Amino acid sequence: MKNENRRHFLKKSGLALASATAGLSALASSCQTPTQEIKKNLNLSSDKKYKWIMVTTWPPKFPVLGEGLDMMAKWVETASAGRMHIKVMGAGELVPALECFDAVSQGGVQMASGVAYYWAGKVPAAQFFGAIPFGMNAQQGISWINNGGGLKLWEELYAPYNLIPMVGGSTGVQMGGWFRQEIKSMADLQGLKIRMPGLGGKVMTKAGAVAVLSPGSELYTNLERGVIDAAEWIGPYHDYKMGFYNVAKYYYYPGWHEPGPILEIIINKQQFEALPLDLQEIIRTAVGRLSIWTLGEFEAQNNLYLQKLVKEEGVQLRKYPDDVLKNLKKYAQEVIEEMIAKDPKAKKIYESYQKFRNDIEAWADISEKVFYESM
Repeated sequence: MKNENRRHFLKKSGLALASATAGLSALASSCQTPTQEIKKNLNLSSDKKYKWIMVTTWPPKFPVLGEGLDMMAKWVETASAGRMHIKVMGAGELVPALECFDAVSQGGVQMASGVAYYWAGKVPAAQFFGAIPFGMNAQQGISWINNGGGLKLWEELYAPYNLIPMVGGSTGVQMGGWFRQEIKSMADLQGLKIRMPGLGGKVMTKAGAVAVLSPGSELYTNLERGVIDAAEWIGPYHDYKMGFYNVAKYYYYPGWHEPGPILEIIINKQQFEALPLDLQEIIRTAVGRLSIWTLGEFEAQNNLYLQKLVKEEGVQLRKYPDDVLKNLKKYAQEVIEEMIAKDPKAKKIYESYQKFRNDIEAWADISEKVFYESM
């Protein structure tokens, strides 16, 4: 019986070996397929070079935002072994800041960097992918988009404009703004002229203030001359660089109007899909790396420059009074309800946004909130 089992085992082993040998021979044969044929099947090309242009809503070489885009372009060029070159151009160098959306949509350039609320006049619902007053913070917003169904809605929203959107990072929670006078109650907002764009500006208008649209290049002068009484920009790092502490000493928090604004990269859909598949993935991967780096850099720099503002420049940090925040939150809800009442797309996106927000708050309450309270 033992000899019979041994012969049976050797017979099966021989058949398996023969089968494996045949498989290896077939594999070796397939590996001898001409390189060009393999590349053709995978839609790859090591010969053709691509030169793209990325326009931005940021000034040329703008700290963090512009720097990150330059880094991303280098990552793409390196990963593609020089096959893909992206030239980054700041606002006004080729396209005005607020015309980037149309420039990419129409195919005049291939890519752009900005924030979705810049296109609110054209696509109101886009603001949910930028910043919502009293909305989600950076990690929650990015989680909703990348992991909670938001990206599909974003792609659907931009599809009629021939655009593909991607998360390009976040500034993290912003500051509440620079004020020439203290805000002690809602009465202090009456008639106050403040530079605040997007939905936050509409909330301030409901509160009795006057929301003023002013480009970043004019903010310091307007605040200094009293053309405006207050202004919000980004956070300690960029605010320090702008020198606002020289003309307004009261620095308010929290940034209720932009608790975690999402930065976006938009790409012309036709031109992106015409790229070889490996270059498409290289771009997506580089944008993902940019997203992580940008948020990290904002956190690091804001920490450093907040200390400089307070300790070296004598800036007075002030928290918005609780009653003021309570009223602003009420007005924010009214602004959103008015928007979704007349825009079915905005309503659909808001329902997804709000559901995710409500769900994730339960987790935040027993994780980060408790942790921060114990620090």
